[in-house]
Amino acid sequence: MRSKGVIHEDTEILVPFFDVDTMHVVWHGHYVKYLEVARCALLDKLGHNYTHMLDSGYAWPVIDLQLRYVRGAVFGQRINVRASLVEWENRLKIDYLITDIATGERLTRASTVQVAVDVNTREMQLACPKVFVEAVERALS
Repeated sequence: MRSKGVIHEDTEILVPFFDVDTMHVVWHGHYVKYLEVARCALLDKLGHNYTHMLDSGYAWPVIDLQLRYVRGAVFGQRINVRASLVEWENRLKIDYLITDIATGERLTRASTVQVAVDVNTREMQLACPKVFVEAVERALS
């Protein structure tokens, strides 16, 4: 069972023509792009986006990505991508739910896990940097 995120952000996307394949559905690889758009919106909401992360001395590579497709999105469809913060103390885990805006129908579920890596030493951190945890705590208060 998925954990309910402590904070979330919804992002609306209008599926563009260049994202669909010959079967007229969104090519599976483009969903990763949609997740990234929603993740950036969530990080902006937290007040600690990728620019802040890098300025604080850390890169945050995705080390795990999981997608479960239920129904393909199609050209011109308005979809909502909800990014929900699930974990932030030892790693950054975000769950996603992609739904059709008109019907609310679930299209895709996903999750990503990211870890902090010191940009100077390239060493993976075993806990999230204090500056990130504090940003999350500010957003929650």
